[in-house]
Amino acid sequence: MQNIVLATIILTFAVLEVASGRHRNFHATADDTRLELFMFIALIAISQPLAFMLTGKLCAWLMPDQRGAWSSLPWWAMTAILLVGDDMTQYWWHRVSHTPLLWPLHRAHHTAHYMSIRITYRNNFFYYLMMPGLWISGVLVYLGFGTVYLVYIVVKLTVILGAHSAVRWDEPLYRIRWLHPLAWVLERTISTPATHWAHHALTNDDGIGHYKGNFGNLLFVWDMVFGTAKITRRYPAKVGLQDDLVFGKERWFVEMFYPLFQSRRQHSVLARGGRVHAPSEVDADGAKAC
Repeated sequence: MQNIVLATIILTFAVLEVASGRHRNFHATADDTRLELFMFIALIAISQPLAFMLTGKLCAWLMPDQRGAWSSLPWWAMTAILLVGDDMTQYWWHRVSHTPLLWPLHRAHHTAHYMSIRITYRNNFFYYLMMPGLWISGVLVYLGFGTVYLVYIVVKLTVILGAHSAVRWDEPLYRIRWLHPLAWVLERTISTPATHWAHHALTNDDGIGHYKGNFGNLLFVWDMVFGTAKITRRYPAKVGLQDDLVFGKERWFVEMFYPLFQSRRQHSVLARGGRVHAPSEVDADGAKAC
């Protein structure tokens, strides 16, 4: 059911991107398409089912009497627990993934030189397998959150897809004066194209880019609370990684399956013993990883 709903939401955003004509600006390579397609399939067919299956079996072994034990909680309490157990932990997972240790597992998400729903799940294969929120959600579903989780994840995916979409749905909110109060509330509550595009910016030098912040997935509240928010109501002219412009893009299977596959680039965090290029060169990998 979740996958059917997800496919419907994705199709809706895809139609909007095509109808707007923004898809013509992607200039995606064959490697871009392979990485995005195979990661999406891997997430819905392997990573999430595997995490939920294993957590279900572990919970049944370790606490068999607790199956459905929290099912009597009101929906709003379940939602609050999911927001902390899934969305807040994903904020921290995302934030930690911008440190040198985990950057190689998240780097693929930032190598896209365009914004679109197609890059939403563009990550390393192991990035999702290690995501704490996915495993916590599996435990909560075992405890009886199944129905509420389905609604929650549909809302969350809609917001996340909208934040990555080439169709900047929040733009009218900033342009139309009487909508400014609504914009003020939304941009401080959920991830929007303006705040999330800034996170993908090619540079911070334009005063818009903010790739060391704006980590929120569903809720932008976490950025507000933990001091990583930047709101400009503007969109960066370019997104991606500068080192890819200088040294060429990594192959899709290296980005997806590192460390099983290694980069052949001299300057790459995806190579064993590889080094990030010096600050005197165009230092995007180092900036994004620090």
